[in-house]
Amino acid sequence: MLIDWANKTIQTKIVYYGPAMSGKTTSIRSLFNHFNQADKIESIETTTGRTLFFDYGALDMERGSWKLRVFVWSATGQDYYAETRSTVLAGTDGIIFVADSQPHLLEDNIRSWQELQAFYGDKLGTNPSVILCLNKYDLPVTLTRDQLLSGFGLHNGVQVFSTIAPSGWNLVEAFSAIVTSILQRCER
Repeated sequence: MLIDWANKTIQTKIVYYGPAMSGKTTSIRSLFNHFNQADKIESIETTTGRTLFFDYGALDMERGSWKLRVFVWSATGQDYYAETRSTVLAGTDGIIFVADSQPHLLEDNIRSWQELQAFYGDKLGTNPSVILCLNKYDLPVTLTRDQLLSGFGLHNGVQVFSTIAPSGWNLVEAFSAIVTSILQRCER
């Protein structure tokens, strides 16, 4: 995080992380659309629309007399590009972990979560901050919050949002929660 006290500007970086096809890119696109900044996102994709390396964009907003620039990235979930994930995570202040809520994909979610934990160890959740999004909650059969937390070996203190990426349902709330967590950490 960069804080420019003279110009009252804060720059921070948030990464959307999770298994392949969990909805990271769709979440980012919906978020940027919500803030009328869809033209500020860049994606490197295959011809079938899958993220090759990352999605990237910057959201500009104001909070009181301060200007906030949030750099938003996604880390590809495809195993073929696993080596790029540590580079995308460099300098991250917050992570939104996007889990696929379909029960048959719980193991993919757990494997991706364990990989993320390997990058940060005990610091994960404090620096960087972490929010979990249980995405695709519009499907007929989904994991519960408790099933996800149990699978990840986490406690109830972790913020979990049920989301639907294409419609944007609960995405702004999750984004606001991670930004608030980052800024609160900055105040300490």
